[in-house]
Amino acid sequence: MTKLIVGLGNPGSKYKDTKHNVGFMTVDKIVNSLNVNFTENKVFKAEEASAFIDGEKIYFIKPTTFMNASGLAVRAFLAYYNLGPEDLIVIYDDLDMEVGKIRFRQKGSAGGHNGIKSIIKELGTQEFDRVKIGIGRPKTDVNVVHHVLGKFDKDDRITILKTIDKVDEAVKYYLQTKDFNMTMQKFNG
Repeated sequence: MTKLIVGLGNPGSKYKDTKHNVGFMTVDKIVNSLNVNFTENKVFKAEEASAFIDGEKIYFIKPTTFMNASGLAVRAFLAYYNLGPEDLIVIYDDLDMEVGKIRFRQKGSAGGHNGIKSIIKELGTQEFDRVKIGIGRPKTDVNVVHHVLGKFDKDDRITILKTIDKVDEAVKYYLQTKDFNMTMQKFNG
């Protein structure tokens, strides 16, 4: 059961630890806990890491194409390793969920998320597993772009770091059980 786990975000220090980079932050946490490191893969336009979990090869990528073109890296990677959408898990931020909420889904629309729109466009399907992490809507008059590209306030940062730990646990649980439905039931919320 080879899997590709993709964290969505924007590359570069300007975007580090922003709300839109929760996918990157989560994949970083998982990869660090497995004691492996990311290396740049210019062919796929992504940072790449891999590890064996219960004898299965698991790949992790963070597309370096910027959010709106994430699908290019995902499509290239899947094609090269002869993997299909059923082997994919995408971790990303969700504006319409309160900060720290987690939702596992097996398919669905992009819901306005440009990274997911790009992946759906490049793969030609909405049927792939995903983990959505709530970042909440703006609390003030801040526009959505400034909100998602902004950093978490102190309280929300504490919440999101706990959430990232929980997603790390959930992804490892899924990779061991190989049962996405059971993982959804245990960790959605």
